[in-house]
Amino acid sequence: QDGSQFQAFWRIREGVPEALTTYKAMYKYDLSIPLEPMYDLVEEMRSRVEDKALVVGYGHLGDGNLHLNLVADAYSEELTCLIEPYVYERTSALGGSVSAEHGLGQMKAHCIGYTKGSMAVSLMGLMKKTLDP
Repeated sequence: QDGSQFQAFWRIREGVPEALTTYKAMYKYDLSIPLEPMYDLVEEMRSRVEDKALVVGYGHLGDGNLHLNLVADAYSEELTCLIEPYVYERTSALGGSVSAEHGLGQMKAHCIGYTKGSMAVSLMGLMKKTLDP
């Protein structure tokens, strides 16, 4: 393998999120899951949502980060209920975290309790307040 193969592979990987923007509805999850069961979650989500959404999983095999994206022509309560809270509960059951390389952010702050205990969440809040007042 040489640099051109690496660049070609990286272009494909970087093109995935761009290609998904053609859909009107996108549910995005940045999860950390042990390597062995990582892709199981992608397959499980495909079974759960059936033809209601396209499920795409990609990420970092080296560090267990999974970018789980579900895209559809429109947002719907039915689809949202098929995805959440299942994706968080299953991530927890697999020994993972609902927050990986991109951090927790404000949109998913309510989900951290699925994979972190109250003391850890309190410490994270204290660190954020100290470092990012």
